[in-house]
Amino acid sequence: MKVNVEIDCTPLEARQFFGLPDVAPMQNAVMDRLQQQMLSNIDKVSPEALMQSWFTFDPKLAERFQDMFVAMAGFGGAGKKDKK
Repeated sequence: MKVNVEIDCTPLEARQFFGLPDVAPMQNAVMDRLQQQMLSNIDKVSPEALMQSWFTFDPKLAERFQDMFVAMAGFGGAGKKDKK
């Protein structure tokens, strides 16, 4: 014997029928806090902030980056040797 039962209800109605708690307020609170945290940290990943944090620990790092990009472009063969 095969019996099919179809129940047409919303997820909220199904949770209420089975006695499960309504987690929507908790989800909203978590999402609000996550959004606040993301917005407060978004300035830390801006290009200006990243460059500033990279270049604060070594003052010659900017020059090293420039030399690296020149070398990658293929122009680095005579760059440092001619400055003697």
